[in-house]
Amino acid sequence: MKPLPAPARLSPLFVAATLILGAGAATAQTAPAAAPTAVSPAAAPAQTVRLRGTIEAATPTSLTVKERGGQTVTLALSPTLVVQEVYPIALADIQPGSFIGTAALPQADGTQRAIAVTVFPESARGAGEGHRPFDLQPQSTMTNATVADVAGVSDAAGGAAKGRTLKLTYLGGEKTVIVPPGAPVVTFRGGDRSLLVPGASVSLTAQEVNGTPTATRINAGRNGFALPY
Repeated sequence: MKPLPAPARLSPLFVAATLILGAGAATAQTAPAAAPTAVSPAAAPAQTVRLRGTIEAATPTSLTVKERGGQTVTLALSPTLVVQEVYPIALADIQPGSFIGTAALPQADGTQRAIAVTVFPESARGAGEGHRPFDLQPQSTMTNATVADVAGVSDAAGGAAKGRTLKLTYLGGEKTVIVPPGAPVVTFRGGDRSLLVPGASVSLTAQEVNGTPTATRINAGRNGFALPY
């Protein structure tokens, strides 16, 4: 890969993130990759990476983010940047028929234990449907699916319900997900750049555009709300 121009060298961690997340994506494949073919650098698609952290500084054209690992990355902002506000809702808002996405960890009994749940607005129904590895934690998964049934989870003494069991169905499969008490449940709506202020929690996707690391989509919390993933 040809050297980046001088402005892009301000964010060498973007290159490291590309290598790390690119390797993770490769190991997540369930089918053998096709034999490599020669592709010119100009024809190679731009790698997309996901970064999570807190905004340290923002200008009309750039964003400086401290990643969850403690490193700092500066990114340009795409002219077509998409910003969404992520905000909390109640566990009770998950109902049969809801289309959700849940980051989870596989359990020994075959269920998934939710780390956090996103309830999609109706306009996003069907987005990313399926079950796949996820990069939030080692062994974590992401399932985007329709809730077929919701049941309470009782405590060991048979008392009040603690958390929820979700029966999820998606094209070609189904999963049972246990949502423990305290697991974040969120949804999202359209936002704008007014959310991009120092201290805001963000999850973003970025690519190199004309040799410059550039944020193309940002999910952000308002007034200190910390995104679960």
